[in-house]
Amino acid sequence: MSQPLDVLGGITAEQFLSEYWQKKPLLVRNTLPEIANLLEPSDVMELALEEDVTARLIKQKDKDPNQWSVKSSPLIKGDFQKMPKLWTLLVQAVDHYSFDLAELWKKFPFIPQWRRDDIMVSYAPKGGSVGQHFDFYDVFLLQGYGHRRWQLGQMCDAETEFVAGQPLKLLPEMQVNFDEVLAPGDLLYVPPGLAHYGVAEDDCLTFSFGFRMPNISEMMDRVSDKFSADEMLRTPLHDIVREQSTQIGEMTAAELDYLKAELWARLQNSSVLDDAILSLMSEPKYPENIPEVDEMGVGDLEEALDQGYQIMLEPASRLLYAAQAGQILFWANGEAICVADASINTLQKIANGERVLLDENLYDPDILEDLVQLLNDSVLMLLPAEEA
Repeated sequence: MSQPLDVLGGITAEQFLSEYWQKKPLLVRNTLPEIANLLEPSDVMELALEEDVTARLIKQKDKDPNQWSVKSSPLIKGDFQKMPKLWTLLVQAVDHYSFDLAELWKKFPFIPQWRRDDIMVSYAPKGGSVGQHFDFYDVFLLQGYGHRRWQLGQMCDAETEFVAGQPLKLLPEMQVNFDEVLAPGDLLYVPPGLAHYGVAEDDCLTFSFGFRMPNISEMMDRVSDKFSADEMLRTPLHDIVREQSTQIGEMTAAELDYLKAELWARLQNSSVLDDAILSLMSEPKYPENIPEVDEMGVGDLEEALDQGYQIMLEPASRLLYAAQAGQILFWANGEAICVADASINTLQKIANGERVLLDENLYDPDILEDLVQLLNDSVLMLLPAEEA
């Protein structure tokens, strides 16, 4: 049994996963006070105007608050002129721009990295919201500035109806059974499908730590892509053994079963499926946030060994590993990557969220070559020791 976690209000990860995860909400007061004033409203407003930032500006009409409008990025300063009384600004992937914020992912070590989506920040003046709604993903709502009132309601699903004629998927009603105001440092876990409604009590920032799951359609598309790229699978199948003639317009049950069996046999190929799923789950959600870097060579990295640098995962990138046939294999930003055996331990640590010190333990030609390649691909990044 693991130790109780402060972020979960003193319960263990096992207790949270068995009793709350994807089942019911959890409110923890003042569990992450370090997030208080980490960002201020002006910071979020400035970030929303950056060229590659994904943001949405949501407004309610003054004369009829039940009428909503949504403007998606790119946003310009003119979008914030003549503002109504009620509005909200949503900025995605704020963890890609703030190392301090990205570090807070480590507060949730009981959820694997491949489940992470991004950290979104919601800024709203008093009364601002995005309406009554639900999401299909797990989210930890962390109050960072000001106060927000949260109401939770009924469980919803794909059959749930929405308010017609609106640019947002709003619920027509909500059966409120939870009503609390969150202050800076407070945390609220909301499972998938649970109706929720957050309204700003004053100028406030709320950080949403979202955790995703793929859907069957996405996975089938990726499997199809992998099969389509395999030249060996473009060869026509052998015909079924024919013992008698049939009507020319008929496909017999035996013929259909044969084709399905051949397709199923290919789908049972674990290595293809593993590659398809891991390439999908290692894809960055916001590839435009991955920075371009000046290429370095092994010699450049060797120079950094004596300067106290640490190496870490680039916040906008993804690095995953899995065991296959007794080997540890890696995927980065949607692609399988080949690494030397000597690099496996180091890359596992980095994929697990650790910052690895560049020291004599890494002074191996194979390790340095792999690290340089991943640094040049912006999968990894160097961080000076004084910033670590």
